[in-house]
Amino acid sequence: MMEKRNRILIIAVPLMTILLGLLVYDYGYLKIREQLNSVKEKEAFRTKTLTRYITLIAEKPQLEKQLTSLKERRKIDDSKLIEGQTLSLSAATLQENVKTIITGKGGTISSERVDKPEDLGSFKLVTISIDSVLPDTRVLSDVLYAIETRTPYFVVKEIDARVRNFREPRELMVKLKVSALTIGK
Repeated sequence: MMEKRNRILIIAVPLMTILLGLLVYDYGYLKIREQLNSVKEKEAFRTKTLTRYITLIAEKPQLEKQLTSLKERRKIDDSKLIEGQTLSLSAATLQENVKTIITGKGGTISSERVDKPEDLGSFKLVTISIDSVLPDTRVLSDVLYAIETRTPYFVVKEIDARVRNFREPRELMVKLKVSALTIGK
């Protein structure tokens, strides 16, 4: 019986040692290795993120220059648009500017009206129609030149010019349709 017990012990002790070694390997060493790999991955990710932040911080002066440049270009582009907090105010500003040009050149205004604004995405196109009487064709030429070459940009969409009196072909009856861009509000 003692021999049988010794034989079982001889087999059981190494087997238990092997099982204990596997248990320590599986729950000890592999867990520690997994945690170590996880820490290394986190460290690599944080290093990569830190490198990106450093790169962005290094680009900050260049980005600020680009932003300043874009703001200046935006101001220049905005100066080409007619100002007004609403479409009605924009149309009134356009109307007043065109009236000033016509009366400044010696013409008179007989009627004026605002047409329905057109939608152009983030912009709106305001249009006005003005009926006026101009002294002669030279004044008409000056008025058209003054409207087309000013800032903010105005565009003459339609023009209808007729002689007022055929016996004395001097005064002209002129119908103008003038448009300008504004920011849609």
